[in-house]
Amino acid sequence: MKRIIFLLAMLPAVVFAQETKNTDKKREPGKYDTNKFSQMYDLLATPNMFRTASGAPGPAYYQQQADYKMDIELDDKNTKVYGTETITYHNNSPENLEYLWVQLDQNQKERNSKSTLVENQKMEKAMTPAGFSKKFMEESFDGGFVIEYVKDAKGKPMKYTINQTMMRIDLDTPLKSKEKISFSIKWWYNISNYRVDGGRSGYEHFEKDGNNLYVIAQFYPRMAVYNDVEGWQNMQFWGAGEFALPFGNFDVNITVPADHVLEATGDLMNRKEVFTAEQLKRYQLAEKTYDKPVVVVTQEEAEAASKGFSNKKKTWKFSAKNVRDFGISTSRKFIYDAMAVKLSEKSVMAISLYPPEANPLWGEYSTKTVAHTLRSYSSHTFDYPYPKAISISAEDQGMEYPMICWNYGRPDENGFISERIKYGMQSVIIHEVGHNFFPMIVNSDERQWTWMDEGLNTFMQYMAEQELSSSYPSQRGPAAKIVPYMSGPQDFLEPIMSNSESLQQFGANAYAKPATGLNILRETIMGRELFDYAFKTYANRWKFKHPTPEDFFRTMEDASAVDLDWFWRGWFYSTDYVDIGIQEVKEYYVSSEAPKETKDVTIRRGRFNKEDGPFVYMVSGDSKDLNKKNMKSFDINDIKVLADFIQEKYTQEERSKLKSPKYFYEVAFDKPGGMLMPILVQLTYDDGSTEDYNFPVQIWRKGNQTVSRVFATEKKVAKIKLDPKLQTADIDLENNSWPKEKIKSKFDELGG
Repeated sequence: MKRIIFLLAMLPAVVFAQETKNTDKKREPGKYDTNKFSQMYDLLATPNMFRTASGAPGPAYYQQQADYKMDIELDDKNTKVYGTETITYHNNSPENLEYLWVQLDQNQKERNSKSTLVENQKMEKAMTPAGFSKKFMEESFDGGFVIEYVKDAKGKPMKYTINQTMMRIDLDTPLKSKEKISFSIKWWYNISNYRVDGGRSGYEHFEKDGNNLYVIAQFYPRMAVYNDVEGWQNMQFWGAGEFALPFGNFDVNITVPADHVLEATGDLMNRKEVFTAEQLKRYQLAEKTYDKPVVVVTQEEAEAASKGFSNKKKTWKFSAKNVRDFGISTSRKFIYDAMAVKLSEKSVMAISLYPPEANPLWGEYSTKTVAHTLRSYSSHTFDYPYPKAISISAEDQGMEYPMICWNYGRPDENGFISERIKYGMQSVIIHEVGHNFFPMIVNSDERQWTWMDEGLNTFMQYMAEQELSSSYPSQRGPAAKIVPYMSGPQDFLEPIMSNSESLQQFGANAYAKPATGLNILRETIMGRELFDYAFKTYANRWKFKHPTPEDFFRTMEDASAVDLDWFWRGWFYSTDYVDIGIQEVKEYYVSSEAPKETKDVTIRRGRFNKEDGPFVYMVSGDSKDLNKKNMKSFDINDIKVLADFIQEKYTQEERSKLKSPKYFYEVAFDKPGGMLMPILVQLTYDDGSTEDYNFPVQIWRKGNQTVSRVFATEKKVAKIKLDPKLQTADIDLENNSWPKEKIKSKFDELGG
């Protein structure tokens, strides 16, 4: 920057530039849209006493609470789960409630569910016999809740209405503000084989030994969220949009076959009753071991248990405080290992459960990856508040619940572990364990805004992967990896701010694009210090609360003093893409002689008048008036009028600090893409050295389609390149270089 303004600061009214004639015949729609920098009052909800303009909870903020006492029993032989639950619902809102809404997410698996009817279908030209039979000949799985009763605290039946995956419980008298109500539900359902019927929970069957591995979730009727934004969040569960749940306390008794090993959300209250004496000692050792996992249930013990099917039962008792949900995993096949993880103020447990088929991969990497994830996420947000985090080996899965998650990735039958499987498993573990932070604690509405948990968590996952290893092959996060999606046909793109069920490219839109946007904010726009402080502020403001997109957007600006409305507007509310190019480069030289034609020259705001001299002239390298045979760069010290001025103006000491630019380049940048972005420029000099410039996004603030900058250098520029480190997700690199470079295709790179 100092180089650019040197002559202007030194010589008032001496630097000449050629006027640019307006050659625009017609402005293209949107290219000159100054609204891209306008504040987002038209898009954001109006701040109020519940949610403030700063993005923080307001003085009137409230949230409901739902406490559960449950008795659950697993029928392993018939793959059913039975339950009774008592819900105590606290109405902390200022309104009286005439009815309550309860989620019945298992009803998506009902035989007559409407979920399958909203999907497009086409006839497959070829199918396996098994596939044809399942699709056209067999009865579909008969899932869904069977509700046996809903009763009030006195045992009186309550009136209820089931609408697909939602149940409305009608109250005899409204539940008044600041009061609570208790009621009970008895239910059961058939557990699906998720590898056959799909879904986020169910069981995996092992043909070789006849055992099942259960991952049980959405297994109980769950209270819907009631808040200041939507009232009841009673949107149906169609399959893509996940869950919105209130916080509460859980006391859960889970009865399973006596030879099962089980883990679940919360503190295990009767460890001495369900572990052997030797297993209890091993677990107590794990609580003191920070460097590697301790095997609590060995592979030999798991293999022995897998050979017998006990007719006896065992009840595991769990208690969880201030969680939004509950998950269970159980099998007689489980190996169990654990280690302690030191955070800044306390220690928590990292735990893994997996069948022998998952070794040696899981024994080597799973629990260590859990521990790393807790340390990484805690450093960027808040110390993990729960007592443990559990990773369950469940093939073809990747799903999260408070303190427990299911994760894919196993060796092949010969025990071979490819790099793809190893890194894939670690990435899924980081991601699913990371969901404890978003949305299990920072409790956003997944049913409405998938990106608020998946996008933020994918961004955190990327940082955790890179902290695990700088060479980690992260699949999402770096700007360049979103380019294929951003440059795709607009007919198949939706803004990030779209409902979960409306997304055509779910992974790219809800995971990758928001994660990439946050990475661009951190690395390119805001800088790590400002971004990290603002992001941590958001996490701490909204932990154990229900944030909205507005709360996130406003907090990021409030805590950083960086105006980001242009970024949210473009990256989150539109499908605009980044394409910034070098339109033209003009080379100028210092001269003491004026070009013959000076009619198109201006000096500051006045017209050129030779009689007002003396002047230092900037002569264009492609000017017709410049004798090309004599074209050269003049040393500014050889320009007499300039040398005389310097001699008179500055002391010897001051002169020694002055720059001596010899080359001057006026570079015009344009943006064929609609998405605003800073201009990142790298100059490469003829001696091979480089210099980087970062022009803030506000350079486009006047609605310009084209902007220009002048670079005054002491060395000749051999090359100018935009976004040399691929930091802005620019979809077209062919216009990023001067002189223009041919961009190699994948075919060229492969030597085709």
